[in-house]
Amino acid sequence: MRYKGLDMNLLFALDVLLEVRNVSRAAERLGLSQSALSAALARLREFFQDELLVVEGRRMHPTPFAEQILAPVRSCLASTDLLLSTSRIFDPASANRTFRIVSSDYVVSSVLMRIAQRLATEAPGIRLEFILPDEVATDRLQRGELDLMIGPAEFLARGQPSEELYVETHVIAGWRGNPLFAAPLSEDAVFEAGHIAVSLGSHRTTTFGDRHMEAVGRSRRIEAVVSSFTMVPWMLVGTQRLALMHRRLAVMMARHLPIAFADPPFAIPAMHEMVQYHRTRASDTGLRWLIEQVRGGATVDGEPGGAAPLPAPSA
Repeated sequence: MRYKGLDMNLLFALDVLLEVRNVSRAAERLGLSQSALSAALARLREFFQDELLVVEGRRMHPTPFAEQILAPVRSCLASTDLLLSTSRIFDPASANRTFRIVSSDYVVSSVLMRIAQRLATEAPGIRLEFILPDEVATDRLQRGELDLMIGPAEFLARGQPSEELYVETHVIAGWRGNPLFAAPLSEDAVFEAGHIAVSLGSHRTTTFGDRHMEAVGRSRRIEAVVSSFTMVPWMLVGTQRLALMHRRLAVMMARHLPIAFADPPFAIPAMHEMVQYHRTRASDTGLRWLIEQVRGGATVDGEPGGAAPLPAPSA
């Protein structure tokens, strides 16, 4: 499609080029040959009457003009994507659409999995693409490449609308054969035990729960560190270790693994799980439908935002 003499597909190529700053890697991401992308860059240079990207050493650098137009280009692409994916009436039963959702494996396992199971029959044309959070997730949301981002408020992008999905609490979890669960947990018993901790991403970001666990003011003996929440219960089975877990995840995993859990014997603040989207999609009826599906999927044992009863410990 052309608009005022410009092939709109070239704007997408320009966005990727300005992000990657390498023709070969940009071509690979776009599914084009290097020569085809080089030709596209030449057409962009001719249209804008600017070099856009110049080679210095082994890297390409944007010109001042390219840096000036980057934000409008990305805004244009986000608005175009919204135009093509949104209709006034959204019918999930007949819609064909992919939703890209950034969320932790804890949210996928304890909340989003229920939605995916239900939509397989109720909305067969809806495709859910789950993406783990990383260091560039907020940038991708800012560029309009993602539909939803789910997480605690401190991990969301600045300047984009967000709203609360549900409130999550934490529990102390361990193997069901751990004798500590035969009686009410004491603070001393918790901190004298070995622990499993979670660190996320290549930057090894401390999780919300572990951060507040450290704020209690007592040191834990960390015996293992894992990179995902769903690895934790597997590391507990057959050991005397403990871990701080999201209540929803503990409820779900206790149905499949011999783990027990109890309320912490010290204060851990509730976690407000948020959902965020790009501001250009605030009126997207399909996105609003999806958000309500996620909110409904967060129900615990029939009680929205409630807490499930503890499973009876057994040896």
